[in-house]
Amino acid sequence: MTPSTKLTIGDTIIDTSIYTLGKASIPSHMPPGSLTEIEKIPLFLDSEHLEELTGLPPAPLAFESAGPRAKLYFDPSKTKCAVVTCGGLCPGLNDVIRAIVMEAFHKYHVPSVLGIKYGLEGFIPKYAHEVMELTPRLVTDIHQFGGTVLGSSRGPQEPGEVVDALERMNINILFMIGGDGTMKATHSIAREVEKRHLRISIIGIPKTIDNDINFISQSFGFETAVFKATEAIQCAHIEALGYKNGIGLVKLMGRDSGFIAAHASLAMKDVNFVLVPEIPFALHGPGGFLPELAKRLQSRNHAVIVVAEGAGQHLLNSDGEKDASGNAALADIADLLRREIREYLSSHGISFSMKYIDPSYTIRSVPANANDKVYCGFLGQNAVHAGMAGKTNMVVAKIMDRYVHLPLELVIRKRRKLNVRSAYWQTVLDSTGQPELATVDVADAKE
Repeated sequence: MTPSTKLTIGDTIIDTSIYTLGKASIPSHMPPGSLTEIEKIPLFLDSEHLEELTGLPPAPLAFESAGPRAKLYFDPSKTKCAVVTCGGLCPGLNDVIRAIVMEAFHKYHVPSVLGIKYGLEGFIPKYAHEVMELTPRLVTDIHQFGGTVLGSSRGPQEPGEVVDALERMNINILFMIGGDGTMKATHSIAREVEKRHLRISIIGIPKTIDNDINFISQSFGFETAVFKATEAIQCAHIEALGYKNGIGLVKLMGRDSGFIAAHASLAMKDVNFVLVPEIPFALHGPGGFLPELAKRLQSRNHAVIVVAEGAGQHLLNSDGEKDASGNAALADIADLLRREIREYLSSHGISFSMKYIDPSYTIRSVPANANDKVYCGFLGQNAVHAGMAGKTNMVVAKIMDRYVHLPLELVIRKRRKLNVRSAYWQTVLDSTGQPELATVDVADAKE
C-alpha cells in the first residue's frame, strides 16, 4: 500500500497536507547538499500514535519532511520575523528562541527578528508591552537559563487584534511557541490571516511539559521534566525508608495526561503506586487504592506514591471554575490523598509517617538537559526553514525520529492521553508492582 497524506479510520479522517502561502520561486543560497529533497516521508502508525488505531494493524501515512528548501517564498533580505512564547514555563523555551534567531540571521540573513513580550498580550496595544529586537548577540547565552527571555502569559486574545498588530509591524513570519491552548490560538490567527488574504506565515512549535500534544510522541522539555521528577521520587523513597510504614507522596505535573508520572516511575524503580488522570481509581472497597496501600505497608513497611496533578478529579468536588487558559481549575488531589490516607490507616490501627513533595515549579523552570537542547535546536531551525518556504498553519514535530510538518488542525483535534491498554502502561504496572486498581464510573461519581 502506497502511503498518502490522507487516512480514513471509521468516521475519522487524518489529513497531513500542509498549507502554503503561494509558489516558492526564490532560489535558496544554501549549498545543494544541505537541502531537503524528500517531500513525503512514509511512516506506519499504530495505536501508540493514534488512539483510533487501537485493535487495528499499523496504517501507512505520508508526512511532509522538514528542512531547508531549494526554493523560498520569502526574499530573505526583506523578511521580518517575530517570536512569541505563551502559557506555562517549560525547559527548552530559550533554546528554541535561540535556534530561531541564529538560523534566521546566520543561514538566511534576515534583517530583523522581533521578540513579542509576555505572550499574546504583547500584540495588544492596551497592555503596552515593549517589543524586543532579538539579535545573535542578545540570545547567545539564553539557553543556559530556564524560563523564557520573552516572558509569557495565559489567556486568549482576539485573533483579529493579533493580526492587526502583525500588519502594523510588517511581520512576514510569526513563530508561536506554546501548548495546546497556544496551538489553538495559532490556528485561529492563521485562519484570520487567510481570511484577510494576507501573506503571513504562521508556524507553531508545540510545547507542553505534560507531553499531551496530539500526534506528537514526545514534546520538548519532557525528558528534562522526567529527569527532575526522578530526583523528587528518589527523595520520597529515602524518606519512606526512614520510618516504619513510611509513605513518600510525590505530586507531578499532568493535567489531563499522566506521561510524566508514568515515565518517571519507569525510570525510578522505587515507585509502588502511579495514579494518573486516565484511570478513575476507587479509594475504598475491594481493589481500592487505600486497602491496597495498607496491604503494601503490612508486607513491606514502606510505600512510594506518584500522583499526576489531574488524577482523581472524580473524587473531588469541582466548582466549575476555569483558569486563565480556559481549562477547568483542578482541585488538589494531593490534599485529598493525604487526608484520606491518614483517616484510613488510623482507623485500621496502622501507624505511619508520611512525607509530601511537590516539585512542579522546580521541574518546569530549570534549563533543558542535553537531549532536550538538541531537540529544541532542530525544532527552531526547521521552523525557520518552513516559514521561509511559505508554509503556514502548521507545526514542526518529530515523529519516529524524523522531523516533519504537521497541520494545526491535526494537532489541536484533541489532547494526547496515556493509552492504559498499551504495552507501555503494562510495563509501568510490572515495574512498580502496582495491582490494577478498582475503578469507578466517572458519571456516577459526579452525581
